[in-house]
This record gives sequence, C-alpha cells and structure tokens, in this order.
Amino acid sequence: MEKFASEVDAAKALHTAYQDIRKEISKVIVGQEEVVHLLLTAIFCQGHCLLVGVPGLAKTLLIQTIASSLELNFNRIQFTPDLMPSDILGSETLDQQRNFQFVQGPIFSNIILADEINRTPPKTQAALLESMQEYSVTIAGKRYQLDRPFFVLATQNPIEQEGTYPLPEAQLDRFMFNVFLDYPDYQAEVDIVKRTTVKEKPVVNKVLSGEEIVAFQELVRKVPVPDNVVEYAVGLVHKTRPGTERAAKEANEYLEWGAGPRASQNLILGAKCNALLSGKYSPDIEDIKAVAYPILRHRIVRNFKAEAEGVTIDNIIENML
Repeated sequence: MEKFASEVDAAKALHTAYQDIRKEISKVIVGQEEVVHLLLTAIFCQGHCLLVGVPGLAKTLLIQTIASSLELNFNRIQFTPDLMPSDILGSETLDQQRNFQFVQGPIFSNIILADEINRTPPKTQAALLESMQEYSVTIAGKRYQLDRPFFVLATQNPIEQEGTYPLPEAQLDRFMFNVFLDYPDYQAEVDIVKRTTVKEKPVVNKVLSGEEIVAFQELVRKVPVPDNVVEYAVGLVHKTRPGTERAAKEANEYLEWGAGPRASQNLILGAKCNALLSGKYSPDIEDIKAVAYPILRHRIVRNFKAEAEGVTIDNIIENML
C-alpha cells in the first residue's frame, strides 16, 4: 500500500475507496444502500456480519459482489444438517508415506460466506468460534493461523424454522452486526427485474487489496474519540441491562438480558469507521446512533411480556436512543 503523508490523507483515501466500492457494487445490487454501508463498515472494523432476510433478497449475491470488488480470496460454505466441523476447518489425512498431513478446509480464505448458518447443529456452528475471535484454527492440538483480513458473513432465513438450530448467544455475540434485509420498494424491484433478465452481466472491478484493507483497519483504530462519545456508548449499553442502576425503564419492563461489554467496544469501533466513511475525522453521538441498531439487536433478549405485547427489539432500542 502506498505511504500517505499523514493519517488525514489516509482517511481521505479510505473515504474515496469506499465511494469506489459502492459504485462497483451498485452495478449488480439495486438499492440496499444501508446494508452495503454496514457490511463495509464491519469489514473495515475487523468485524463479522449476520445477514437476516427472507429468501430471494440477494443476500448471497450481495456478499459475492463485495468479494468481487476486493482483491481477496472468497469461499462459500453451504450449511446443512449433516455438515461436520472437519468439513469447515479441514482434517488430518494419511499420505502415501503413512504420515499425517493437514488438509485445509474452506475456512482458510479471506471472506467466508456461511450460507444459512442456522441449518447446521451447534457443534458445527461452534467450529467457527475460534476463527472468528482468534483468527486461528486448532486441529489435533496444532494451531494454524488464518490469513488477514478475515471476515465471516453469515446468512439466516427468519421465517423457515423447521429443521433449523438457533445460534447460541455466545456465537451471536461474535457478530459485530445483525443486519435485516427487507423487501425492495416497487421501483427498485422494477430495476432488479430489468437487470437480471437480460444476457449481459456487469463486470465488477477490484478496488482494494488485502494489504490495503489491513492498513485501513489499523487506521480505524487510531481515530480519536471524545470522552462524551465513549460515555454515551457505554451509557447506552448500560441502559439495556435490566435490574441494574442505570437500566432504562424499557429494559426493566421488556428485557430478560442486556448487552455485554463487547457491545460497547463495537459501538465505538463502528462509530469510528462510520465517521471516516462519512468524510469526518472523529465520531460524534450521531455516529453511535447510526450503528446502534445492528450492534444491539442480537445482544439483548426480550422477556415474555414484550413478546406478548408485540414490542420488538428495534422498538426498545429506539426508545433508549
């Protein structure tokens, strides 16, 4: 990656690269600007993303298109009920000299699409935990480092629950964002149909290399944050914890469990990146609010009263903000 004269120049370069990536993605994906923004934010924050949406909303295509715009290796893992951890991580096999040799699984890549992650049992879901947190894989007592950058982008279908296994809370917490994909509006769907029913396919150009992404990830962590912004982020997370001194009224009334410290960390990281992608050099409270929903919605658990009254997670977060 070229050396920048200052971190301000590097921040400007990140903002420009972000605009270029958005332009390339828009060749294939119609609309979904907010979803694309959150996915790219997670990538520059070294985070992982869980995409939740009904079938046919181009979740897989979106992730493949993002991978195409970045000069990175990409592997797709289709999660099924009979998938084993070794199918993801790899396994040791005997070679012709009767020596054990490790054969790498599809996890050894830069971008992993974990398609329909809730279709496989918890034992196999947990195979991703070490790689998501430690960026490594342990097989037969030996540790193997994964190449950087490394992202897990998982998809989940919220309506079909037969034969699925809900993700454990510990694994959900490893995802920086939980992003909902909704149906496109009328005009967007007209454009989608026009684009996808012709022979020509758009060419997506590569914008950033792996080395450049790693450098920008380091830049995000260097962004200074005012104390009042940190205090707002931590205060917001404390509001979600029922029965505590700083709990919000909504938390005591509608929540079983609140968010943990990882939520506070991700709020600050997400706000830093959101500021840079918006052309600013330091985050403010609006940047915290911009990433609050996807960071908190999978980290807080509603109680029976909330479910009975039809109070959604997003309703609770909205009132706390």
